[in-house]
Amino acid sequence: MFNHEKGKFYLTSDEGKTIAFITYKYISDYIAVDHTFVDPILRGQGIAQKLVDEVVKLARLENKKIDPICPYVHKLFEKDPQYEDIYRKK
Repeated sequence: MFNHEKGKFYLTSDEGKTIAFITYKYISDYIAVDHTFVDPILRGQGIAQKLVDEVVKLARLENKKIDPICPYVHKLFEKDPQYEDIYRKK
């Protein structure tokens, strides 16, 4: 469903426009997730959480924690215990 390149998972429209994405950076021994965007035409469909879950899969595969700099991701990690194992708390 999502495209992936270093530092970014994203979704494009049929016209090639990026309509949803999540960006991340490797910082020493963890991954910092810094931005999530979903175009208004897709909101309410759970796309943002699916993007987060792609980065979570990557972090678990690489045995890294995630620092949720992005406010959306931070809020999600705070309220949902399924992310406890990869949440890098400050």
